Amino acid sequence: MAMAGRITPAVRIGVSIAVATGLYGISFGALAVASGFSVAQTAALSLLMFTGGSQFAFIGVIGAGGAGAAAFGAATLLGIRNAVYGAQINRMLRPRGWLRPLAAQVTIDESAATAASQTEPQEQRRGFWVAGLGVYLCWNLFTLLGALLGDALGDPRQWGLDGAAVAAFLGLLWPRLRSREPVAIAVVCALVTVLALPWVPPGVPILLAAAVAAVWGWFGRGPADEGLEPDVAPKVDVATKVEQGSAP
Repeated sequence: MAMAGRITPAVRIGVSIAVATGLYGISFGALAVASGFSVAQTAALSLLMFTGGSQFAFIGVIGAGGAGAAAFGAATLLGIRNAVYGAQINRMLRPRGWLRPLAAQVTIDESAATAASQTEPQEQRRGFWVAGLGVYLCWNLFTLLGALLGDALGDPRQWGLDGAAVAAFLGLLWPRLRSREPVAIAVVCALVTVLALPWVPPGVPILLAAAVAAVWGWFGRGPADEGLEPDVAPKVDVATKVEQGSAP
């Protein structure tokens, strides 16, 4: 009973997310080896970079023959959101001492979303650490497994693993297309990327699309409705709604 009492909702969510996300690491490991990376290089990317979107962008550009600078730029653009998450987590959990660099390393979409979905400070802390450390462990284990099995799997495209990253990005993007402006930005950036592909080196189309989005945002009218925080909002009880005058 005592052990069961420790398995709180935040812990259950964190564990389930860690396992699901970790399995996704198999595709990264296999694709990285197929793109010309060694097993050691693939493992190092997951251990040190540890942000799936940036990792897929990095190996994608290199695998397509792009320069290291273009690969680094694409990976950095996709990793900027983690800095936003870091500010949110720092304000929410207030890590101290050696926990600060550890928290920075495991601040990703999944750990930030798990923490933000909880209302109690203790549960926010549990959710963040269980999801963050759990994903880190599972992601690196399955990355190594995918890299080791890369040759046995053959061409990852035959298994559809090359589309896994695209599907994941669309899954992250879709919930944010709630109004006309985000849809318009997404369409224009996609169009810029497609038109630039035949004319510029690999990796550069992503940078051009990001530049278009940045210019649009800079000259756009009015503040954005939401930032880069995860699409998981803490629950608000009825009493809070009444105090805010929003209850029916």
